[in-house]
Amino acid sequence: MNKKALLTIALGSFALILAGCTSGKADETNANKTLNVTLSGNPATADPALSGDRFSSAMIGQTYEGLYTYDKKGDVVPGVATKVVKPTNNGTVYTYTLKKDAKWANGEEVTAQDFVTSFEHEVDPTSKSQIASDFKYFKNYQAVQDGKVKPSALGVKALGEKKLQITLSKPQPWLNDILASKGYPINTKAFKKYGSKYGTSSAKTVSNGPYKLAKWDGTSDDWEYQKNTNYWDAKNVKINKVAVQVVKEPGTAQSLFTSGKVQETAIQGTYVKNNEKSKNLKTTLNGSMRFLEFNDKKTVTHNTKVRQAFSYLVNREQVTKNVLQDGSAPATSLIPKGDAKDPETGEDFTKEVGNLLSYNPAKATKLWNQAKKELGKDKISLQILSADTEDEKHVAQYLQQQAEKYLPGVSVTIQSIPLAQQIAKGAKGDYDIDLDGWATNWYDPLDFLQMADGSNPVNFTKWDDKTYQNMIKKINDTENYTTAERWDLMKKADVYVTEKAGLVPLYQQAKAYLVSDKVGGLSYTMVTEANYKYAYWK
Repeated sequence: MNKKALLTIALGSFALILAGCTSGKADETNANKTLNVTLSGNPATADPALSGDRFSSAMIGQTYEGLYTYDKKGDVVPGVATKVVKPTNNGTVYTYTLKKDAKWANGEEVTAQDFVTSFEHEVDPTSKSQIASDFKYFKNYQAVQDGKVKPSALGVKALGEKKLQITLSKPQPWLNDILASKGYPINTKAFKKYGSKYGTSSAKTVSNGPYKLAKWDGTSDDWEYQKNTNYWDAKNVKINKVAVQVVKEPGTAQSLFTSGKVQETAIQGTYVKNNEKSKNLKTTLNGSMRFLEFNDKKTVTHNTKVRQAFSYLVNREQVTKNVLQDGSAPATSLIPKGDAKDPETGEDFTKEVGNLLSYNPAKATKLWNQAKKELGKDKISLQILSADTEDEKHVAQYLQQQAEKYLPGVSVTIQSIPLAQQIAKGAKGDYDIDLDGWATNWYDPLDFLQMADGSNPVNFTKWDDKTYQNMIKKINDTENYTTAERWDLMKKADVYVTEKAGLVPLYQQAKAYLVSDKVGGLSYTMVTEANYKYAYWK
């Protein structure tokens, strides 16, 4: 071998040695690089027991972890619990052992009592939680909600510091999804200290997830997720800090991404269409349905024909293709596509039910005129309440134009306000028509059907239809109705509520994100957003 060849080998080996010496520093540098992301609205709370909006859920999902969590594919896997357990006592008793190294960001142990504290807080009627019905299959849930027994009677018990038992009144097939997406613990000491102020800021919140919440004052337009070094799986969290900023304008979101100032951002409308050929675009239909709620406590919006008229004046194809332009799909009923499959045939629920909604302006006008006669009114003023996000403002404007075009004598105004305020007004019944929606965390049509149940706290309409309520009671009776019988009941309920316009479905939301090609590990499913726990710098 000549000297030149020997020199080449020597230099190559030296280069490899240098590369090996610097790889650790490179990994450390990457870990310290901030991942910059956006959120299209302001969270209302960091209290997981009170989170009823998608922005709060997004923040809480990064900073808390329940008994279960989701893996990269969106499948349920153990979180704080050591394993996914099987129930006993005919599907009504679940006993969990918590990981010994599961800790809060302040170093305290995550205990079974922390789950008890959270679950009891959620169902306590004084908390007015909009998501309390997540636990409606828990033993004594209804009695607690009705104030007949104390929250401590709920079917959740700490059998020891690291052993938790849940007792149901009847089987709940989707319980695992609830425990992965909503059944988070609350630090008991912090909750006792802050009371109703818990979760109103990062200073009054303690996290147990892969990240801890920081620099959020309850109204902030920017905050941080900082790596929770006490998290049981902290070694696999590759990015130490995620900086979040609220960006409501899709044009601004696009500009921030293009300039490299953010690495992940949601986009909407024409910006989705403009990026359809981009390798950075990631889209999927969401388990979220947008609909109109009509205040059943007000004379005009209580009228069935008024609600039906609004349903017929909506061209849902036009809304999704021309107004939203983001991949959202026209609603065919109250249930989104992909939400559930027939247990016997595997057919999608929405396909079996069929398209229950149609665009018929002439019928809308006819129904409206009949309603005016019933109401004894010739001129009617209505207000549409919406969140102040770009997409919802555009949809509200479309509805306003259609109503004033096809409903003689109507005057429609729009009030677009921050989501937290919209939710508060909806909960108080301070609205005429609310452009609202619901995002599910479990695959079962009941989660959407219950939105029109007058006895449900998340039903802001207070539509009190006894026939429908009886349908929901039967669907909930998993002890006495088989899976097949329950499936047929849900189809009948979907048809009934849509025809009666108890809620008026508009469209199934799509989610579209621009993701930097420098970042890996971010993936999206129908019921899950990207979990930054799995993110890494390429």
